[in-house]
Amino acid sequence: MEEAKEKEKLTFVTRKSCFGLPTSCPNCLPVYLYLKFSQTPFDLEFNLTNPDSDQIPYVESGNYVAYNNEKGGVIRILIEDGFVDLDSQVRGIPEWISTKAMVDSWLADAIIYELWVGSDGSSAHKIYYSDLPWPLGKILYLKQVYGAKQILGITKDNAERREEEIYRNANDAFSALSTRLGEQAYFFDNRPTSVDAVFLGHALFTLYALPETSVLRSKLLEHDNLVKYTEKYKSELVDSSTSSSSGTQSQSDPSSSVPRRPSQWSSKPKSKPKREKTEEEKKFRRRAKYFLVTQLVAVLVFLSLLGGSDAAEVEDEDDVDYD
Repeated sequence: MEEAKEKEKLTFVTRKSCFGLPTSCPNCLPVYLYLKFSQTPFDLEFNLTNPDSDQIPYVESGNYVAYNNEKGGVIRILIEDGFVDLDSQVRGIPEWISTKAMVDSWLADAIIYELWVGSDGSSAHKIYYSDLPWPLGKILYLKQVYGAKQILGITKDNAERREEEIYRNANDAFSALSTRLGEQAYFFDNRPTSVDAVFLGHALFTLYALPETSVLRSKLLEHDNLVKYTEKYKSELVDSSTSSSSGTQSQSDPSSSVPRRPSQWSSKPKSKPKREKTEEEKKFRRRAKYFLVTQLVAVLVFLSLLGGSDAAEVEDEDDVDYD
């Protein structure tokens, strides 16, 4: 594994932990794993006040910030800006290029579909909106469903066909990745690359955050070597993180406990002794209230621009009950 460029220690800002994962956000997990594969020291912080921000995840180091929505994402920025590059030895290999494109497109589309369109929304709610008041969370959820359908090109007329295409592509991707991996430790050159980090992030999210009824989950489970690969690095990079100096958590959260096997998960958070709120926590609560007000205004503006017909279409397609 390559050593990170000597710079000030990174702070990785991500969405909260749940489902036994260090972060439950499908966009955040690959970055977390890329930093772990590269043995880059970093502090882990959770942002609970911006559930629909496309800037998250992001990495900070002094005055330096790499946002998710800039220049192709955090991993690409970290490579281009010289922090850590796991791809330097494989970037010119045609098969690596095509594999990376497949993972970044077909598997990413399948995750978006299952999270926002092809499920009851319970996973999305727990990840993004469980800390928000119910009405605001529901409205922001509908906004994301509408955006996901636009990204995936889904309409009423082609919904069934697009669903078949998305799952067919995901199944082909799993088959190709299974063949490529074989019994190796990594996908290319016997060393971790961004392909390993991105696939592992998708696989962990699919196996642990999606419900057991998930079609994508069932397709991944058909490939034993991919499942063993996922469990191996979950044990090495995720489950052992609490005893490692790399990736320390600097903000507590009820759901950020040590990841456990699915049969051991509990829906009841552990009770904590009452204590006096610090100035930082009071400031955080004030910022959260301000966020809720601004988000409500933004959503109302969004709905007014969306128009009655589009809003009605989304409500009809997702069969949302407001009662």
